[in-house]
Amino acid sequence: MPEKKQNGKREIRIRANISWLYILLLVGIGWMLFSQRNAGNPQKIEWAEVQEMIKAGDVDEITFVRNDYEGYIKVRPDRVSKYADKFGGNVPRKSPHFFFLVSDKFDPETVFGALNGELPEEARFGVVIKSNSRVWGSVLEWILFPLLMILMWVWLFRGFNRNMGGGPGGGGPGGVFGVGRSTGKLADKTQVNVTFKDVAGLYGAKEEVMEIVDFLRNPAKYTSLGGKIPKGALLVGPPGTGKTLLAKAVAGEANVPFFSISGSDFVEMFVGVGASRVRDLFRQAKEKAPCIVFIDEIDAVGRARGRNVGFSSNDERENTLNQLLTEMDGFGTNSGVIVLAATNRADILDKALMRAGRFDRQIHVDLPELKEREEIFKVHMRGIKVSDDFDVEFMAKHTPGFSGADIANVCNEAALTAARRNKTTVEKQDFLDAVDRIVGGLERKGALISVAEKRSIAHHEAGHATVSWLLPYANPLFKVTLIPRGQALGAAWYLPEERKLWKRSQMIDEMCTLIGGRVAEEIVDGQPSTGAQNDLERLTQMAYGMVQYYGMSEKVGALSFYDSTGTRGYDLTKPYSEKTAELMDKEVKDLVQMVHDRTMDLLVSHKEGFLKIASLLLEKEVIFAEDVERILGPKVLPQADERKPEQQEQTEQTAQPAE
Repeated sequence: MPEKKQNGKREIRIRANISWLYILLLVGIGWMLFSQRNAGNPQKIEWAEVQEMIKAGDVDEITFVRNDYEGYIKVRPDRVSKYADKFGGNVPRKSPHFFFLVSDKFDPETVFGALNGELPEEARFGVVIKSNSRVWGSVLEWILFPLLMILMWVWLFRGFNRNMGGGPGGGGPGGVFGVGRSTGKLADKTQVNVTFKDVAGLYGAKEEVMEIVDFLRNPAKYTSLGGKIPKGALLVGPPGTGKTLLAKAVAGEANVPFFSISGSDFVEMFVGVGASRVRDLFRQAKEKAPCIVFIDEIDAVGRARGRNVGFSSNDERENTLNQLLTEMDGFGTNSGVIVLAATNRADILDKALMRAGRFDRQIHVDLPELKEREEIFKVHMRGIKVSDDFDVEFMAKHTPGFSGADIANVCNEAALTAARRNKTTVEKQDFLDAVDRIVGGLERKGALISVAEKRSIAHHEAGHATVSWLLPYANPLFKVTLIPRGQALGAAWYLPEERKLWKRSQMIDEMCTLIGGRVAEEIVDGQPSTGAQNDLERLTQMAYGMVQYYGMSEKVGALSFYDSTGTRGYDLTKPYSEKTAELMDKEVKDLVQMVHDRTMDLLVSHKEGFLKIASLLLEKEVIFAEDVERILGPKVLPQADERKPEQQEQTEQTAQPAE
């Protein structure tokens, strides 16, 4: 019921809708059921029993339907309880109470008149003789059922057409035959309020996308020099890095039509529907050219062909992909239509889809760096009441490896945490607690841990902290806690350095940190526990990566058996012999044993400090890098030429001038 203002007055318009017919039908059925409820529940009796009831003076009135040869009996109110056994022991409140059937030779006037003549004045009963009109009953019998079938057919096919790509009113032309229509949505500029100002960081990716928008706005600037508009750009990156957000910004900035669709919308159980939708999408795009078509999660339809050969379910997806390849770069003209696509699984896309002429550019949207994280924090903190002394750079340094979606979640969780504590502003501790909750999980305050288990956990976490503090290439320690979170009974929090390359010595130090907890348990308790399962899993992965992928084993040599293309996933044969596999297994075991022995020597030589950290951890439950520094001294740093700029500044600030 939309409202429209006209000359200062509000005009109300009521539009006809088939839903009103359904409502009226339901009301009619409800009325019929309700009207039936007002009638009684008469019990059938024989004519002989009727005569006995009449002679006994129990009958108050008889209504006889002449054309149905059926009579309805109303018993006197003071005599109803006499027949309670016929109603299951309950006294009926509504009449008629009984009914009887007779033959077509029955003469009601004569029979009822004779019976009344035999009764005394006070025992006589009333007689109502009528004929039942069956006109409307016949009409309903012949029309109601076909009408219900027609309405059901219309309703089903309207819902079917809507699910298969039609509009809200039964689709468009074609009804159910419109299933091949595209489900792409044309973005309305009034509905998209995201611009490039809302996209923080992503410097290189944002520049590439902005150039495409600029090309659509000012095509003469590029075509005057002989340049051609790119046909497509593929946004590639981990989940949560802002690929879809970039596409929304393009929709908000570009002054051209913008179609958005998901890759899974092309795939259907009906043969040929996906290809038909691709054709219809590009037909609409060509009509509105120049325009942009955005396909989110394109890996749902663009997976490499030739996989799962022999399965018929794969044919429809391949047909859809073939149609997409033809529309993007085929014999037909496709000028003025730019295809933007996003995926986090570019390695499984078909090579024909990735070639120049279809997706001319691959824009990598990586995890944000330090400065980018700082900008992302500022964007998501616009609507949050933050304390005046809040340091955004501090939080950016303490969230390495976080994506844009993770940072948005941190800001929201920090605001919820502050509200839960009845604060007026969000403080730094709220943000740190939000990071702990997101990374480690919800704090388990009711976890039952014995004293011996808690002491073992303290030794385990102290081993991690000590090894990471004493090795130069290990990740800097931030804090250690015994508070259970998620599945972890304790945790050591680090600030990983954002390295682009890893050297062998750096990986060895990191592996020593991983096994430090288990070695600490061996030193104190004489035997390990199951608490190091996750540490051993990561340690084993790193060891096999060094031997099999990075060529860091002298005996195996500079060989890499890593499959970056993903084509070897369906090959049952290995690219190396059994003898080489045995050699790699032995190299991994020797490498892990060397890491174990090195960590053992390090902790034994610093056992006193390691035990002090454990006792302090048992006392406070949470200790920070400053507490570890008071016990073990300053953090061992790499050589000067291998340090990060922030590490060099920290060293210069803490260095004391010589006297």
